Amino acid sequence: MEVVLAERRLLIDCGLFQGSRTLEELNHRAFAFEPGTIDAVILTHAHIDHCGLLPKLVASGFTGKVWCTPPTRDLLAFLLPDAGRVQENDTARRNRRSDRAGEPPLEPIYTERDGSQAALRACDIPLETWFEPVPGIRARLWNAAHILGSASVELSVGGLRLLFSGDLGPEHKAFYPDPVAPAGFDHVICESTYGDQRHKQATIRQRRTLLQGEIKQAMALGGNLIIPVFALERTQELLLDIASLLNAGRLPRVPVYIDSPLAGKATEVFGRYAGGLEDMGQGRIFNHPSFHYVESSTDSIALNAVSGAIILAASGMCEGGRIRHHLWHNLARTESTILFVGFQAAGTLGRTILDGAKRIRISGRTTVVRARIRQIDSYAGHADREGLISWIEDRHPITGSLFLTHGEARTIESLRAELAARGAAHSIMSPDIGDCYHLARGSAATLIKGSGDEAREAIGSDWRNMCESLLANLKEDLKALPTSAARSAALQRMTDALAGPQS
Repeated sequence: MEVVLAERRLLIDCGLFQGSRTLEELNHRAFAFEPGTIDAVILTHAHIDHCGLLPKLVASGFTGKVWCTPPTRDLLAFLLPDAGRVQENDTARRNRRSDRAGEPPLEPIYTERDGSQAALRACDIPLETWFEPVPGIRARLWNAAHILGSASVELSVGGLRLLFSGDLGPEHKAFYPDPVAPAGFDHVICESTYGDQRHKQATIRQRRTLLQGEIKQAMALGGNLIIPVFALERTQELLLDIASLLNAGRLPRVPVYIDSPLAGKATEVFGRYAGGLEDMGQGRIFNHPSFHYVESSTDSIALNAVSGAIILAASGMCEGGRIRHHLWHNLARTESTILFVGFQAAGTLGRTILDGAKRIRISGRTTVVRARIRQIDSYAGHADREGLISWIEDRHPITGSLFLTHGEARTIESLRAELAARGAAHSIMSPDIGDCYHLARGSAATLIKGSGDEAREAIGSDWRNMCESLLANLKEDLKALPTSAARSAALQRMTDALAGPQS
């Protein structure tokens, strides 16, 4: 989000769009502003959907500082170069696919070098300390309890008091105390990822019991337990719980492979800040003897022949990275289990599997889904509906507008209706991508420029998702029809529809 004051421009976060291919195409477009005119960036945390376009911003002319907490600065040092490397590798792999033969080559959004250059712009500031990122704008960061180093951003801008929630952690979040921030604002911008869901508020002990049960069931089948993870935070939470269960004798000595070099580096940063983290307990945690950190792609591929292991691999939504070849080698195995422990956005492969697809396509190839598909929602990294409402009510009074962002449309509308019924703010808005507002003191925000329908339509599943589902299931669906004539007729109708109206 861009904040403009007397020609001074401050950007809050600069994240990568994640979801369907249509939504991800927005990452390739030029910014809606001139990057060279941005004076500074304040970053709430190091998740890629909040920092992932910083390399593109710097490569496009931004020369200011990126303000963030010390842990976030440390994480950016390897997260951003890795993001560039992923962009280059994934683009090269997609260009080699046989189903792209003859199409123009794709270009990465940015490179590993761009990521390294962006990381050099990071400048750290402790929590709850006033600083001036640009002349005339004062800011403070507050613990958001979402991931290591995550923060909410308080701004004092031309007499206005603004608060940006960033991503907010749930109750009983491992490692951190609950989110905090001041009260009394003109305008508040709040995330709403789980705004329509009430999670059972499991304690860490209860969550470990759930995980113990899933691991025991998976290992009893003799196959692998594949867990798609985000390299940052979710991996470390799982390692904390698995090590605690192993140390307590509640699990057999099962091998645990952390198949993500990025997760290994993130875990090293956690180690630097371990003295200030909660719930670490006693005994070996991140360096437990059952844990095997997989570095090379050769060692990763070798895991395809393994059975009876726990494999944690990125990416968390299965849209790229090493998790995809683990899915390819395990989804068709009845003895294997796929366990989801994180949010799966609409339009992602993870969401497709979790929603019960019988066949899916990975990198242009189709596989049947025979593995057990399981989910534990106690690892949610975001506050649920009640947590969000509580956080918002603790910020009262909000004399201007409350903006609800970072959520799917139905989620935001559900949360908006509940907050309106509670009188949480006089004005509650759900902006679209690209909307521009004028903010005044003590009064509702006014829309200056709308984004139109194109950006709105990019969110959620798109025609590519439908196409992948059709291709994955077409043969079996045709075989289910009663006669050859019916199959031929169905194919002819599809052919006619794709040919369009005849002149």
